[in-house]
Amino acid sequence: MPKLSLPVRLALLVAGTTLPLILFAGGIVFHNYIQDRSDARQRVLDTVRGIRLTLDAEMQRMTGGVQVLALTDALTTGDFERFRPIAMGFLDQYGKNGTILVADRQGRQLFSSSTTDTAHLPPRNNREITERVFATRQPQYSDLFYGVVKKDLIITVEIPVFRDGEVIYDIVFSPPIEMFQTILEKQRPSADWTLSLLDRKATVFARVPNPAGTIGKQASPSVYDRMIREHEAPLSSLSLEGVALLSSFTHSSLTGWIIGAGIAETSLVAPLWRNLAITSLIGGIMLAIGLAFAVRMATTIARAETLHDLLIEELNHRVKNTLAILQAIAVQTFRSASRQEREKFEGRLGALAEAHNLLSKEKWQGSELEDVIGRVLKPYRLNNPERIRISGPKVALSPRLAVVLSMIVHEIATNAAKYGALSNDTGAVDLSWELSEADAAKKQPAQLRLLWQETGGPVVSAPIQRGFGSRLIERSARDQLGGEATVDFLPPGVVYTITCKLED
Repeated sequence: MPKLSLPVRLALLVAGTTLPLILFAGGIVFHNYIQDRSDARQRVLDTVRGIRLTLDAEMQRMTGGVQVLALTDALTTGDFERFRPIAMGFLDQYGKNGTILVADRQGRQLFSSSTTDTAHLPPRNNREITERVFATRQPQYSDLFYGVVKKDLIITVEIPVFRDGEVIYDIVFSPPIEMFQTILEKQRPSADWTLSLLDRKATVFARVPNPAGTIGKQASPSVYDRMIREHEAPLSSLSLEGVALLSSFTHSSLTGWIIGAGIAETSLVAPLWRNLAITSLIGGIMLAIGLAFAVRMATTIARAETLHDLLIEELNHRVKNTLAILQAIAVQTFRSASRQEREKFEGRLGALAEAHNLLSKEKWQGSELEDVIGRVLKPYRLNNPERIRISGPKVALSPRLAVVLSMIVHEIATNAAKYGALSNDTGAVDLSWELSEADAAKKQPAQLRLLWQETGGPVVSAPIQRGFGSRLIERSARDQLGGEATVDFLPPGVVYTITCKLED
């Protein structure tokens, strides 16, 4: 996989930081929307229950008033002329559109507040409820039906009239439909709400909004079945106008009528989209600012890296030139020296060059100990890599330590190739190292211990005098590494131990 450029990496960093925040904010907005829906559903249910209490209280007051009329002597004795002013006084409480009727068991109208010509009154249009009044001897509340006297859709409250313990009449009060409309208008929380009053057959007799277009119609198919089967329920529905509602309904235990209410889904969804849009906009602005900052940072860093690379290239060029000059000087200086002496010097110069090449590759930011050792010992491992076994943990070296250790390992390997385990075909070398942790309490830095063990080489014997290479190893370890180098000439083979302090 190709390495991503710095601007792309910084852009991914900004996006990886900002996008989760945007998603988290969006999640909070959506969670609030779900909570608002739950609260709205409960608010709708509370609203229909509140309207039910208001409606029941009004119907109880109305029923009580009609029951008082049913007890008057004028009515129980059948004196309808004397009863008329009493009935008209009752109607004054409800406005001009209310009507009082009195009917017998057969549904014949004996009295009507709307006319004095009682002889020509038509029979009742709703015989069923009259029969229920006589059968149950209890107040009854009708569904919406067409009144033959009013010639309009009406709702009635019907009370039995008793004489000597027997029901003789059915007194019927048809309140103005506008009264129910006023109840709904007062209870409506806002313009986003739809409120309805429906009879036991789920036929609308009062509604806001659009009462003129909906009175007399049955509830929408999305709620009709449940209104007939269930006493109370929250649900999602479509209004008669096709508007999606979060709605609820309940039945009045007094009248059996149905109270329905709903709030438009758009009133809940609109804030969700608005909040999501605001969140996305703010998140997008933050992302754009972050990306712009990332691009600017990338440009600045790229310029710095370009300058850094330019300086590294210039340093490499100068060092290589210096090494080339040193090599030329060495050739001139050692012209009269033996070939062995020239090879020693050139080998040390080559080790220095290899260390330099490795550091150049890493842009002089240090390198791994295994890479440094691998470069120095590469010529000895070409034909048989297993001849020199290398093991140890990863250790990061500073540029200075990398150069010094490469020189030390080169000297040790050169001695092994001339006199030790690498001078024949059977010898082998185990090169291992270990790292001790820093001790802050004792102010001791981390230390590296490197162990070179030879086996299978010629018979070992301690040299009579130490050469330049041995002195180079000891002095480098002591003076430049802050450690020490020891060599043991053991019968199985030479053992070198190098210790040094690691730089931060």
